[in-house]
Amino acid sequence: MKQGKEKSTSLILLISLFVTILIAAFGGIYFFLSKPGRDAENRLPIYQPSDVNTSLVDSTVQYIRKYHTIANFKLVNQNGDTITQKNYEGKIYVADFFFTTCPGICPIMTANMADIQKEILNNDKVLLLSHSVTPVQDSVPQLKKYAIKKGVIDSKWNLVTGDKKQIYNLARKSYLAAESDGDGGPYDMVHTENFVLVDTKRRIRGFYDGTKKEEIKRLLEDIKKLEKE
Repeated sequence: MKQGKEKSTSLILLISLFVTILIAAFGGIYFFLSKPGRDAENRLPIYQPSDVNTSLVDSTVQYIRKYHTIANFKLVNQNGDTITQKNYEGKIYVADFFFTTCPGICPIMTANMADIQKEILNNDKVLLLSHSVTPVQDSVPQLKKYAIKKGVIDSKWNLVTGDKKQIYNLARKSYLAAESDGDGGPYDMVHTENFVLVDTKRRIRGFYDGTKKEEIKRLLEDIKKLEKE
């Protein structure tokens, strides 16, 4: 009987030792994979108004240090469809501001946005959103004509028009992308080359010069990083 008890005790000790080693091993793997340093290397910053150059931020929101998100909106796209934040719910997207008759940077920006469209064409997690800064001139028919000319694919890319004050508030107070002050009145004009990367929680994760190919490359790389978060 004594010998049987000793064998039983030894077996229990072996099992306990094995379980302890197993727990320690899994704990070590979890710690290694979840170390903040590893994630921090690949995570994109979350931009707040207080983080951005004050020339790009409306004075009424410059003090905000956390919880900044893109405001709700209601605009109309190139097909006459109403577009709201619901259309972008749960999506990563790239936003910019343009106008169809712009002879300067807008054609370059639109061409670069079209290149992004090619890269994300089969990725249902990513969309594009371009706001007209001359919404009175850029009517739905005008946007449709421009969309066809520039190769816009309706399922991936909305060109939107609507209330000027709403669009200008979005540029200055939500996307933090405009280097000018104003109230969205008749003589107010926003003109910016910035592309803004927005995550699935409507937070700003990056700013890019939409006229530069190297910046578009960086943007595409950052979209991949966001997808992994």
